[in-house]
Amino acid sequence: MVSAAEQMAANTSWAALGKATELRHRIFYTLALLVIYRLGTYIPVPGIDGGALREFMEGAASGLGGILTMFTGGALGRMGIFALGIMPYISASIIVQLLAAMVPSLEQLKKEGQQGQKKLNQYTRYGTVALATMQAYGLAVSLEAGDLVTDPGMFFRVSCLITLVGGTMFLMWLGEQITQRGVGNGISLIIFVGIIAEVPAALAQFFASGRSGAISPAVIVGVMVMVVAVIAFVVFMERALRKIHIQYPRRQVGMKVYDGGSSHLPIKVNPAGVIPAIFASSLLLLPVTISTFSGNQTGPLMSTILAYFGPGQPLYLAFFLAMIVFFAYFYTHNVSFKSDDVADNLKNQNGFVPGIRPGKRTAEYLEYVVNRVLVLGSAYLAAVCLLPEILRSQLAIPFYFGGTSVLIVVSVTMDTIEQVHSHLQAHQYESLIEKSRLRGKGKGRRRKGTARR
Repeated sequence: MVSAAEQMAANTSWAALGKATELRHRIFYTLALLVIYRLGTYIPVPGIDGGALREFMEGAASGLGGILTMFTGGALGRMGIFALGIMPYISASIIVQLLAAMVPSLEQLKKEGQQGQKKLNQYTRYGTVALATMQAYGLAVSLEAGDLVTDPGMFFRVSCLITLVGGTMFLMWLGEQITQRGVGNGISLIIFVGIIAEVPAALAQFFASGRSGAISPAVIVGVMVMVVAVIAFVVFMERALRKIHIQYPRRQVGMKVYDGGSSHLPIKVNPAGVIPAIFASSLLLLPVTISTFSGNQTGPLMSTILAYFGPGQPLYLAFFLAMIVFFAYFYTHNVSFKSDDVADNLKNQNGFVPGIRPGKRTAEYLEYVVNRVLVLGSAYLAAVCLLPEILRSQLAIPFYFGGTSVLIVVSVTMDTIEQVHSHLQAHQYESLIEKSRLRGKGKGRRRKGTARR
């Protein structure tokens, strides 16, 4: 016989959205804040030469310019107030997470619960201001060096610094509001909307190149098939799990004896998510970012680095691969899945892996399993990130598309759909409880009436 929970999950559908008032309000609130974000990308930083900037970004559309424009939702290409995007906040949060895994004082804060998390969030905001300030000043100086400013000088640098840092902090606030009062992770949705917003223009440019004969129809069809195949592959791998059997012994509470149960400890094939790809991309873009807006003023050392580590070059691809594998292992073992903590939690709950001693042996076994799973997970990340880079350089595609953006879009979409689904299930669960209470009250009233007669 089907249980009430299973029946509720089977009956959950998008038709129930009309009855879930709170969920509708959350969705509308999220959409409204994302619209505000998109409007902000069109508000320019004062003092920018629009014509020179447009000409420069058209020439860099297939390289670094396309990468940064896609991740900032086109704000960098228009030099809007959100030109830095939300990346300083993401970098600061990742740095704080890594430090919390390695610095004992920060690790103690992480274990203090809500109060410690508030302190870590405060450190993250301070780090965001510091990173955004450095990036904004470097961008202002680079814009002046590239003759993309109408009136260069200290006034432009200060105004650009205040505008860009303020824009990043406002985006951080928007993301937090979406997370608390909307649906999904606000920071991830901001990046997701920024990437999706640039897709129509990129597709139009791609098909225009096909009509002009710059790209053959076979290449167009091949790229479209590859994109669909990569998306399907990412969905499959993101849902892939390695389940470890956990056994709980029989226990006695008072005079009652409860039979032991069993469950599974799920380990994702890719526990680190898109963090390794983002970190590796940031390191690769660092030398190119420094010299992009400075024209031909790069020194011989920087010119050599750019020649060997340019997009599509063998050393670029090799370094990209090595950094993805390194960060996949490093972030998993230090942040997303700490074997010692998981083993201690299982020991405290009287759970154990059959055939493995609780405590240190369990931690060693979990680390062994995670290391083997990460071989497949890091290979999957490297394949998704490197394949578009190789094809883009070989086929001379005139716009940027990369595996990192595909990973972000697919992951955020899956996460948001799961959260909407959980809200719908919670609404149905509340309605079932309400109906059961009403039925109970009705039975009580009928019983009282019968007693009177």
